[in-house]
Amino acid sequence: MAYVKYKELAQYFNFSKKMDINNLPKYVTDYISQDEHISAIYATMRDKCVFTDKKIILFDQRGLGGTKKIHFFPYKSISSSAILYKRKKTSLLFSFDSGYQLKLNFVNMHPQDKTDLRKIYFSMIEKI
Repeated sequence: MAYVKYKELAQYFNFSKKMDINNLPKYVTDYISQDEHISAIYATMRDKCVFTDKKIILFDQRGLGGTKKIHFFPYKSISSSAILYKRKKTSLLFSFDSGYQLKLNFVNMHPQDKTDLRKIYFSMIEKI
């Protein structure tokens, strides 16, 4: 049996702000079904990370006006996860059944932001 180490899929994301759920771009809401509930949305200047009650959706835009790649990660496909706290940064680490690993960094986090992210994380892993 060969061992293959996969690269982290999204190690380059450093989400720095939480978006208002009621004021989302249409291209984001187009990928969320009617029976899903949005828990939170975090953003970089170009990219977005949506947490619903069923999955994580990453909108990855390369360069200004460049290609857009959309990743879907159903919670049921997560095989292991971890949350890492640092002074002003929180990271969510996931391993999926497919072998992919995902690391989402949330920077410039205040104590209340960390609490909100922890609640999202725990509600998410309850569905695994």
